Amino acid sequence: MIQIYGHPYTRSTRATWALEEAGADYEFIPVDLSRGEHKQPEFLKVNPGGKVPALVDGNLALTESAAICTYIGEKFPASGLVPADIADRAHYFQWCFFAMSELETPLWTMAKYTKLLPQEHRIPAVAETCIWEFHRAASVLAQHMEGREYAVGSQFTAADILLGGTLNWARKAGVKLESAVLEAYAERMATRPGLLRGREKEAQAA
Repeated sequence: MIQIYGHPYTRSTRATWALEEAGADYEFIPVDLSRGEHKQPEFLKVNPGGKVPALVDGNLALTESAAICTYIGEKFPASGLVPADIADRAHYFQWCFFAMSELETPLWTMAKYTKLLPQEHRIPAVAETCIWEFHRAASVLAQHMEGREYAVGSQFTAADILLGGTLNWARKAGVKLESAVLEAYAERMATRPGLLRGREKEAQAA
């Protein structure tokens, strides 16, 4: 059975969401970040980087949420999480990489420099620039999503997990999306039954 090591309301939820969308059996193993369990030797054997999520499937150990979601989609092809069509598949990777490199990075940088790094390494003033960067990336996505229900092709894919999850991260952080198109898309993703089931499973395990 697939095991997901994670913490509720972090990037781990991307993995549980993908598994729920795929209808897969899995075990969620909570890693309490507040108690430093991600820095303990037992977890570092799973992910030497000390971050969640981490997936273990038999002899395979995999980190990085985008890679995990893609693996789940390829392991369960009937889910449609990774497109079979070669052109759709190319665009799938395009938007996955965009989500990680352009859309998420400003939010993660802001979180680190305002509250996550040790106090002596924080630079709160960076937040303004991060918000500007996020809006610049979001405007590209908003243009792409005009008239679309999903990011790639005509069906839900793991790219929507990464994009939608990041947009909702922004909303939770108090960053306005400044686009009715993105607000509607983010809300559709936030109410997906697979996401709600994944969050419930994480909460029960934690």
